[in-house]
Amino acid sequence: MAKTGTQARQMSSGSVKKIAVLPGDGLGPDVMAEALKVLSAVSAKSGVEFATSEYPIGGAGWDACGDHFPAETKKGCEGADAILFGSVGGPVAEQNTPKWANSEKNSLLGLRKTFDLAVNLRPAMVFPMLASISPLRADIIERGVDLLVVRELVGGVYFGEHITDGDFARDIMDYTADQIQRPMKFAFEAAKLRQKKVTVVDKANVLDTSRLWRRVAEEMHAEYPDIELEYMYIDNAVMQIIKNPSHFDVIATENMFGDILSDAASVLPGSLGLMPSASLGGKGISMYEPIGGSAPELAGLDVANPIAQILSTALMLRYSFGMESEAKMVEDAVTQVLSEGLRCGDIVVGNEKPIGTKAMGDAIAEKIY
Repeated sequence: MAKTGTQARQMSSGSVKKIAVLPGDGLGPDVMAEALKVLSAVSAKSGVEFATSEYPIGGAGWDACGDHFPAETKKGCEGADAILFGSVGGPVAEQNTPKWANSEKNSLLGLRKTFDLAVNLRPAMVFPMLASISPLRADIIERGVDLLVVRELVGGVYFGEHITDGDFARDIMDYTADQIQRPMKFAFEAAKLRQKKVTVVDKANVLDTSRLWRRVAEEMHAEYPDIELEYMYIDNAVMQIIKNPSHFDVIATENMFGDILSDAASVLPGSLGLMPSASLGGKGISMYEPIGGSAPELAGLDVANPIAQILSTALMLRYSFGMESEAKMVEDAVTQVLSEGLRCGDIVVGNEKPIGTKAMGDAIAEKIY
């Protein structure tokens, strides 16, 4: 079963999977509790031991020691095999207070920089039993919506030089071939296990960095002759991801374009409460988190949908621990529960009666035991 605190720190066996748990703020602790409940069910079923240690981040980090990314949290994550992250951020009206100002930036960018979290994964699919909550037309959904956005996360214009001088401003976008190879390699490898298609999204008719992305992708494609490789401009890709999402299998792209595309894809399932993500690190430690916000006004009310956090845990099992059958076990449990008509408030339709956060976690865990 999953363990916490001092118990976890005392365990050093290589067979134990060590997880740094960062619940964060708002709904983070609510949904994290259900993910750990499901993880305990996986442990009981598989015999694999998970040692979880909890650390503060964001506003919780500020409360604990006046820092959004405390040294204790950093040290704890460095000693773990994977990071399971909840959410950070506080009330909109308090964003200028010391506790909340830049809390998301300091927390997330701090983690990305520390652990070289260079490859971001955003799977997006429409569950057939939830088709009515998707904004897509029925005929589009019938063709199938199941895509994966692979985004380079620590380069590009977001991490380039930013200069403002009076009425002049400049933002620098640069990439090296090495930076591009990492997400492209993952995209090709992921496509091998999916529909064997990779779409590189760029703006190669304007940007030299995009032309470099194409050159690197073409060079690497020689190692993956069974994978279909295509290129698409970002403006067309944003349109097609809404108009014809079944066209895509794996999308690979740079940081800013990936930000745009992954946010566009996030609306397809109908609720952020269904959307997991992974950020894969170059130092052997990766992070897994739902993409929704902290919604502090709803914290502790037992109304949050924990599915995105639970599916993020499945991604952790798959990519950090190589536990594919257990990851699939969690994903299948989610599908079964939804097929039986259980719904949290964000995904109810008509007169359906919603269940609470804890009840949804119980139902999914029960399918695993």
